[in-house]
Amino acid sequence: MGKFLRRRLGYGILVMWGVFTLIFCLFSLLPGDSAVMTMGQRSDLGSIEAVRHELGLDRPVAVRYISYANDCLPISIHQFDDTRSFFYLDPQKYRAVKLFRTGGGWGCVAKVPFLGRSYQTKRLVLEMLNEAFPKTALLALVSIFIAIIVGIFVGILCAIWKDTWFDRTAIVGSVLGMSVPSFFAAILLAWIFAFLLADVTGLNMFGSLYSVSDFGDGEYLDLKNLILPAVTLGIRPLASVVQLTRNSVLEVMGQPYVRTAFAKGLGYGSVIRHHVVKNALNPVVTVVSGWLAGMMAGTVFVEYIFDYKGVGVMIVNGLDKYDFPVVMGSLLYISIILVVINIVVDIIYAMLDPKVRLS
Repeated sequence: MGKFLRRRLGYGILVMWGVFTLIFCLFSLLPGDSAVMTMGQRSDLGSIEAVRHELGLDRPVAVRYISYANDCLPISIHQFDDTRSFFYLDPQKYRAVKLFRTGGGWGCVAKVPFLGRSYQTKRLVLEMLNEAFPKTALLALVSIFIAIIVGIFVGILCAIWKDTWFDRTAIVGSVLGMSVPSFFAAILLAWIFAFLLADVTGLNMFGSLYSVSDFGDGEYLDLKNLILPAVTLGIRPLASVVQLTRNSVLEVMGQPYVRTAFAKGLGYGSVIRHHVVKNALNPVVTVVSGWLAGMMAGTVFVEYIFDYKGVGVMIVNGLDKYDFPVVMGSLLYISIILVVINIVVDIIYAMLDPKVRLS
């Protein structure tokens, strides 16, 4: 287990380094000037140059890459002028946890990663992500939960009732679910359930997880605004889980040990529960992990259409305003979480299938 975890952790670090480099190079080469977007089109050249210097945009790309990597890492290297500056880093930029003096005015700092500040709001990107990501994570988890529970149940029924009207209807529905883009499904569901049937459903076309009270009492939790985005985001993984579960169950039911279980006189339900379902879930677990990664990306469109203020809305607004620290920090934040999820899924997959050896 230890060797497996070390190897997977090493792969994860390499993946993160590649993602970090790709994101930095991509946003360093994009056209447009963030300083102009910050100051406005009518600002003078001197003000724009001052802002470029303040944001560090006038430095060479290689220097900016090393500086940004040093800021993002949890352990970074800094030069200190004196003992006081060694123990007191810039509190507006770094949140130092522990300091290690190496001599010669240099020191290693264990700190909270610094993902930069928003060009527009001047807020720390990490603080903005910590506020927005729980909403996106809840949306993705509810969507994948709906896809897993409903998809596995329907897939098992399709395998049991193979070639019946239920099986054919579910297959047609799953094909349609895979074919419909998320943004189109979001618009369609919002129009049907939040406009045409609004009096019956009571759902809103737009709204985030927290809504502002009409009486000035502040924000309150409004879970009904989670329903339509979660259903929209869960349509495609639901369709995939239905088809995969059906095929996997049919394959397992043809195995010799299943026929042996029936020959011993075990009931149909007992064989399905204890011998078929567990062995048929291995490919489903793998697909669910991939869909969870895809759902993190798909939330960008769904959140923007429903005005569900999560990381997706942050990314769209950041791209619209050339607020690159917000976009880069959001992508890095999501990438780290996805790497961790993939490692956890690999462990779960090995635990479900005794034929898989971690070594």
